[in-house]
Amino acid sequence: MKFTLDCRLCPRLAGFLDRVRDEHPDYHALPVSSFGASGSRLLIVGLAPGMHGANRTGRPFSGDFAGNLLYGALHEYGFASSAEPLDAAGNANPALSLQGCRITNAVRCLPPQNKPEPGEIRACNGYVAEELAMLPQGAAIMALGTIAHQAVLMALNLRKSGFAFGHGARHELPGGLTLFDSYHCSRYNTQTKRLTTAMFKAVIGDIAEHLAGARPIAPRT
Repeated sequence: MKFTLDCRLCPRLAGFLDRVRDEHPDYHALPVSSFGASGSRLLIVGLAPGMHGANRTGRPFSGDFAGNLLYGALHEYGFASSAEPLDAAGNANPALSLQGCRITNAVRCLPPQNKPEPGEIRACNGYVAEELAMLPQGAAIMALGTIAHQAVLMALNLRKSGFAFGHGARHELPGGLTLFDSYHCSRYNTQTKRLTTAMFKAVIGDIAEHLAGARPIAPRT
């Protein structure tokens, strides 16, 4: 299942994006491509584009609070060239690149109220499967939230009951892959203290250590 910006597999989402483009003609308002090199050793799976974040800029986690936390943590551990997802004009930062990391979403289109329906998650799951199929042996997957976690399992035809989601949890998957769970780095989760910056960075640190072969990687100062 090859990803395309012309995808209209989900009528509700496609129609919603049509209306968003009418209201915000300067927004991307299309399915959002993954960011980073295919086959990187770390694949981060989020939920879906945010209205004024990736849906506006066309790049995952660029333009909203979640992206600030995510790219800041990735930069500290050497996975991103910059902590700034946006440039001075508020567009996706053209100078930002990822090193050994790729970012995608369980659902590629902006859903109304940030809530994709089960059928839409299933329809988009072929794209997740395509991303997973490109991963090298020993790669790590970071799932941001329960829906992303379950989308990874669905794409690998694994039972949800065998891999319970939990912040900081680590799951060994077939094919030499390792799944790391984190609460989603949304503004809501951080404002309610369900997720702190330290908690989020700890998961990134665990992943960096895993990819380094259990050799601890200190964050940049």
